[in-house]
Amino acid sequence: MTMESIVNRFRDRIVAAGAARTPLRLRGGGSKNWYGQTPEGDVLETSAYQGIVAYEPTELVVTARCGTPLRELERELALQGQMLAFEPPHFGPGATVGGMVAAGLSGPRRQSVGAVRDFVLGAVLMDGCGDMLRFGGQVMKNVAGYDVSRLLAGSMGVLGLLLEVSLKVLPRPTAEATLRLQLDQEEALLRLNRWAGQPLPLSASAWHDGALTLRLSGAHAAVAAAARHIGGETLEPEAAGLWWSDLREHRHAWFEGTETPLWRLSLPSTTPAKSLSALDDGAQLIEWGGSQRWLRSAADPIALRARAAELGGHATMFRGGDKRYGVFQPLAPAVHAIHSNLKQHFDPAGIFNPGRMYRDL
Repeated sequence: MTMESIVNRFRDRIVAAGAARTPLRLRGGGSKNWYGQTPEGDVLETSAYQGIVAYEPTELVVTARCGTPLRELERELALQGQMLAFEPPHFGPGATVGGMVAAGLSGPRRQSVGAVRDFVLGAVLMDGCGDMLRFGGQVMKNVAGYDVSRLLAGSMGVLGLLLEVSLKVLPRPTAEATLRLQLDQEEALLRLNRWAGQPLPLSASAWHDGALTLRLSGAHAAVAAAARHIGGETLEPEAAGLWWSDLREHRHAWFEGTETPLWRLSLPSTTPAKSLSALDDGAQLIEWGGSQRWLRSAADPIALRARAAELGGHATMFRGGDKRYGVFQPLAPAVHAIHSNLKQHFDPAGIFNPGRMYRDL
């Protein structure tokens, strides 16, 4: 089956669903089915629409179809000494490029390079009328109004079927080192915030159970100098690579062995260590220089989100928990109105992943 015929099949399904107002559940590899509200609707598989459309290593840009396996894209980039700098988690062997953008999740390197949306240059979207819309391009540039291609990152597929995406890629660092220091939570946060104001090549950080693990990435001289400045134990490269991979994919032991809901909090990096102590179960893992706090908590979701807002952040019910309370932080009325207007514009019949992000979208 040709790529053109697959697109035509997508269009026929979407037009028919729109006419009948039958919900469609967009699915690539299904590796993130658990994320967000419970998926609803007839499944529209996208995995057949795959392949790298264009890749120019010297321009640091790659364009791929939505069903392209994420592992294949990363393997092709690695052959050229390049990478998806935001280190997207796969959460399973079936992860696809479309699902990566729709989920909008980033890995440990997010603290130094930015999120998925910061690397999206352009996109091709099929809307609720079956029309193919092109946004952005293959270069970094300023835009007026909504930057729709980046708006699709983290949209959970509620605006339409993402057919293609163009991404900025980066060279792999020439040197890396992983350090480990034995520190309590308060001291770890103090040091992370102090180091953030210094010219150190910190590309990732994680604290849990009395240990702060740091990754340095860059030129050999810069990494060596930073390692001497920071100190601590240096992990062997193979062990370090596995540790960061396990952290990214939530294979790390901290994420396993409990049914307590897993919360992901985005907070100012200077938030005091014990600000959440009344709402957690004594189990936290901290990433991104202190800005991302993973929390195991059976606390009341409303109270937990209220506390996160008081601290200047927001909370996501990442895994487990009672989804009747909603997975994502409720939107302010004005922001909700913008979301509703965008949904109505791109998906007037409301067929794409209804309720996957918020129940009324």
